[in-house]
Amino acid sequence: MPPQPPQHRPPPAQRSRRSHRAAAFCLLLLVCAATSCGYGSKADGPTGGPVPAAAVGEKLSADSVRIGHFPNLTHATALVGVREGLIQRELGGTALKTVTFNAGPAEIEALNAGAVDIGFIGPSPAVNGYVKSKGSNLRIISGSASGGVKLVVNPEKIKTLDDLKGRRIATPQLGNTQDVALLNWISARGWKVDAASGRGDVSVVRTDNTVTPDAYRSGAVDGAWVPEPTASKLVSEGGRVLLDERDLWPGGRFVITNVIVSQKFLEEHPDVVEAVLRGTVKTNEWINADPDRAKASANAALKSLTGKELEAPVIDRAWPGILVTDDPLAASLRAQADHAVTVGLLERPDLTGIHDLGPLNKVLASLHKPPVTPTGPGTDDQGR
Repeated sequence: MPPQPPQHRPPPAQRSRRSHRAAAFCLLLLVCAATSCGYGSKADGPTGGPVPAAAVGEKLSADSVRIGHFPNLTHATALVGVREGLIQRELGGTALKTVTFNAGPAEIEALNAGAVDIGFIGPSPAVNGYVKSKGSNLRIISGSASGGVKLVVNPEKIKTLDDLKGRRIATPQLGNTQDVALLNWISARGWKVDAASGRGDVSVVRTDNTVTPDAYRSGAVDGAWVPEPTASKLVSEGGRVLLDERDLWPGGRFVITNVIVSQKFLEEHPDVVEAVLRGTVKTNEWINADPDRAKASANAALKSLTGKELEAPVIDRAWPGILVTDDPLAASLRAQADHAVTVGLLERPDLTGIHDLGPLNKVLASLHKPPVTPTGPGTDDQGR
């Protein structure tokens, strides 16, 4: 095609705006591609992976809803709910679109950019996102999972908890939920570690979950404080579970995954939010009623997302340690935020308003289930 005549070209300012928009769009695509690599996964929906169930029936107030989650067993509600069509069924003619991430901060960025409407995410990135936006970008609207986090070590090098001193222990990312948990545990023992660098009495090595098993196998790390299925993958490599994080919490329950929503989307499309929550509540009920079938469904979803299912010994070991729940376990989220303050990764946060359980309780009431009431400082006014 011959060059466009100069007189037909847009003005420089318009060209600049178009260029900036194109660059921003390309950056967003790169972010999604780079952060969706959990166990070799890629963004699903329109860009690969499983295609969600077809939208059938009357459309709600939005044409579609974009849901973000991780290809992890701790996101079982999303894995199973999407694969079995349990969430799409509640949405009717509103299309469900999904995208996977490997890191919470990337999912928060996508939520802030309007690329994701609802997300499954750990407590630390949810708190960080809420605090950094001064409470303007998200709300926690439901629980999703508790448990599923373990400290797995090389038994030839580490035989007791005291043996961790001087060793290299991996966590998924600086400031993520497991990173905070390990740093807080180290601090409680009176050991010293610089949170930012990870250097100290224990070397905290931030390693992507996708490469942690290789790092363990090569001896680059001596253990890891990680979620499932990474923990069970390490056991399959000869590792030993030295500590199950459930043992550190009252009743063995602590939030590992919550459901968050963009405040803008919640305000503009409350009917869609309620439909998604009906889907997650019914999914959790389905999982708890038939855990073996749900385990198989989650593994099939992981295969679609990553190209490889988990081996039977890995998923059989990992699955029982995860509890799916509608309860956001708000008190444990507040405690985890306090842990981040203790280790120097967070200023004392004001979490008033971070939970809005009104939509969830409306759904629970319609299904004749008891309401969920948030507990703990900073959350007692949001059970409406």
